[in-house]
Amino acid sequence: MTLKVEAVFEPDAATPLARPVCLVRVSAGFPSPADDYLEGKLDLNQHLIKHPAATFFVRVTGDSMTGAGIHSGDLLIVDRSLEPTDNTVVIAIVDGELTVKRLSRQQGRLMLLPDNDKYPPMEIREESLQVWGVVTHVVHKV
Repeated sequence: MTLKVEAVFEPDAATPLARPVCLVRVSAGFPSPADDYLEGKLDLNQHLIKHPAATFFVRVTGDSMTGAGIHSGDLLIVDRSLEPTDNTVVIAIVDGELTVKRLSRQQGRLMLLPDNDKYPPMEIREESLQVWGVVTHVVHKV
C-alpha cells in the first residue's frame, strides 16, 4: 500500500518538553552511570520545530517510504514554510489525497518517488503539483 496521511495534528508549542540531556557519547556495550553526565534540559519543541505556526504532525499508513525510514503508523513532523527542493521528502496532494513521497527532477521531469521498489515513480505536471509541506523529522518506536 502506498504511504498516505492518516491524520493531521497541530503541535502544542506552548507545552514545554524539557527533558534531561546527556551530552556524552553513550556506548551500546557496558552501561555507565548516566546521571554523572547530565548537562541540563532539552526542549524537544525547540529542537524539532523551527517554525511553530507552519508545523504540523501527520500520522501515516502504508509502506511506500520504508527506504527513507518511514513506516506505517509513524508520526512525521511537517513544515509548511519550507521550500521543497530536489530530493526532499514531502507531503503532496495526489488525486485529492495527501501522500508522502520524495520530490525529484529527472531529465526535466517532475517526479514523486517512493522509497520502496514495490511502487512505481509518479510523474507529475508542475502546474498540478501541490506540495503541502516538507517532512523534517520522523518519530517512531525502535
